[in-house]
Amino acid sequence: MWKTLALALVLLSCGTGSAVADFRSYAVVQEDASLLIQNKVVRLYGIYIPQNGQFCTVNPRPPFCGTRAAAALDFKIQGFVTCQEMGVYDDGSISAVCWTKRSSFNEGTDLGAYLISNGLALAGPDAPFEYRALERIAQTTNQGVWGFQADSFGFR
Repeated sequence: MWKTLALALVLLSCGTGSAVADFRSYAVVQEDASLLIQNKVVRLYGIYIPQNGQFCTVNPRPPFCGTRAAAALDFKIQGFVTCQEMGVYDDGSISAVCWTKRSSFNEGTDLGAYLISNGLALAGPDAPFEYRALERIAQTTNQGVWGFQADSFGFR
């Protein structure tokens, strides 16, 4: 009886939940600010990126064109990203929290938080509390979409 009880306790302590593994690879930023990683489309979890017209950077060669959020991601990501899958959309794209420069010694930069804090994305309905707080700060300090809309007057 003790063996059965001990075995039951061991099985209960192990749990049956499946851990979601992180994936790490080279990322290419798409025009809509999604990421192409290992031939899969990855959309940043918990954010909404408003479509505010086409924007092109002039400093990098070749120039990059897309939304302002896409241009900011293209600037921020220098090669590899680490992502944690949060789900899969109906179109087969992956929802994930992604970081740049993440390692065992550095927690890296959360790309969703980076976009929200610069006013280039909004916190979605499923966003973590941190994203909502960053959105309020961006709104209060008139960052990005919360600030002066030069695009509406035709400036580039």
